[in-house]
Amino acid sequence: MTTTPGAAPATRAPAGPLLRLAPGDSVAVARQDLVAGDEVAVDDRRVVLRDDVPAGHKVALEHVGTGQPVRKYGQLIGLASRDITAGEHVHVQNLAFTASGAGADLAVGADARPTALVPPAERATFQGIVRADGRVATRNYVGVLTTVNCSATAARRIADTFRLPGALEEFPGVDGVVALTHGTGCGMDARGEGAALLRRTITGYAHHPNFAALLVIGLGCEVNEIAALTQGFDLPPGVPVVAMTIQELGGTVRTVAEGVARVRELLPAVGAVRRQPVPAGEIVLGLNCGGSDAWSGVTANPALGVASDLLVAQGGTSVLAETPEVYGAEHLLTRRASSPEVAERLMERIRWWERYTAASGGSMDNNPSPGNKAGGLTTILEKSLGAVAKGGSSELSAVYEYAERISRRGFAFMDTPGYDPVSVTGLVAGGANVVCFTTGRGSVFGCKPAPSIKLATNSDVFRRMGDDMDVDCGRVLAGEQTVEEAGREIFDLVLEVASGRRSKSEELGFGDEEFQPWQLGAVM
Repeated sequence: MTTTPGAAPATRAPAGPLLRLAPGDSVAVARQDLVAGDEVAVDDRRVVLRDDVPAGHKVALEHVGTGQPVRKYGQLIGLASRDITAGEHVHVQNLAFTASGAGADLAVGADARPTALVPPAERATFQGIVRADGRVATRNYVGVLTTVNCSATAARRIADTFRLPGALEEFPGVDGVVALTHGTGCGMDARGEGAALLRRTITGYAHHPNFAALLVIGLGCEVNEIAALTQGFDLPPGVPVVAMTIQELGGTVRTVAEGVARVRELLPAVGAVRRQPVPAGEIVLGLNCGGSDAWSGVTANPALGVASDLLVAQGGTSVLAETPEVYGAEHLLTRRASSPEVAERLMERIRWWERYTAASGGSMDNNPSPGNKAGGLTTILEKSLGAVAKGGSSELSAVYEYAERISRRGFAFMDTPGYDPVSVTGLVAGGANVVCFTTGRGSVFGCKPAPSIKLATNSDVFRRMGDDMDVDCGRVLAGEQTVEEAGREIFDLVLEVASGRRSKSEELGFGDEEFQPWQLGAVM
């Protein structure tokens, strides 16, 4: 099986203990736990293992001298920190990050090709909710937003009232009342970057079509003032916004009682909506990964890339994120940029992250977590090459800052941290109405008000965590599916979930605590 990040292999995965991903790769990936002394075959060569090698980890196929490049996916993933002999386990003990891996030829626009759109009469549809102003929703929630951490408890108690048995029985069209709380909103510069980012994020959620009505709860003396915040929402006339502060209402008990009463007044109108057929192009798909392993870039991520391309061909929107996790693979995106300006906007964000990490004495290579490394990923270059495959092969049409409104169709990128809750919060604030989340180690995640679909990169985690996982992409590794077939399955599931089918994370009630705006700036 030959694979290049961002391009799906057209054949089923071959059997055998080792998987070489591209011609010229100096390493192959162990498909199972391997034992020192075993002789294993890959392509046209045989290798005697010098070490025990866990499944998902790398085996050297040839001698690599100290300081020489190590390649996987046909791309640089690091330099040998000492001589590596064929058959050795290649990992943190002998493979080192190199910043030069983030300096590949950007070749701006070299691979950019406008997507061939499916003719309108042949396009897929889903059962969506069309708001009065034309926005299309995939869910129908009442949102309880907070200006500051001090109003979090009151907001949660209001929402919890509507979790009680029978509380929403009269309103089957209402998916729930959700409180989205956070840990900031005060102790910050009112005119600083952190406050502006928080307001942009909350405003993005207020605009989200999956919210039919909003309560906004404040304390009354915070930096993130409720009046200024809600006046900046500039929502369509059909979206009711009820703002209240704990201090003005006389305390928590009165605020909760008033909030519950106001939600009850809103429910009849919220519940009156009905789903109807709408084009698949109304989906804005957020692409994210968490708890990645070595199979992420082989199975789930490229399969999601196929689904992303299918959606873009339908006239839809797909958005990749997690800037620290495309570091070293940014050239695969700039090559697909629709213009030099789009490529430069991406590279400006890459340079910002280099400055941001350096200012705290860190490195971009600090990103792979202990779990990532246990799963076989060694450097950020290797992780990024697998992560960028989620974005498929469509032309990169736009680059957005964190929580910026996603305003044009096609494939795009949003600057976010790699930390999953913060990243997806930015995507949903931008307008993502469905999220696909790949995982190899087994992340658990949801992101109300948008449904989250979990894609397991390997069949083991799908079996062990079946209550959390929606799709088993490990079947690609087993040769039971091609990447294209898995991508079509994901695309079809996106349409079903957008039509109202509950994902596993929704069945488990995930999505309230995962609202995590990116905190920047001084805490004062």
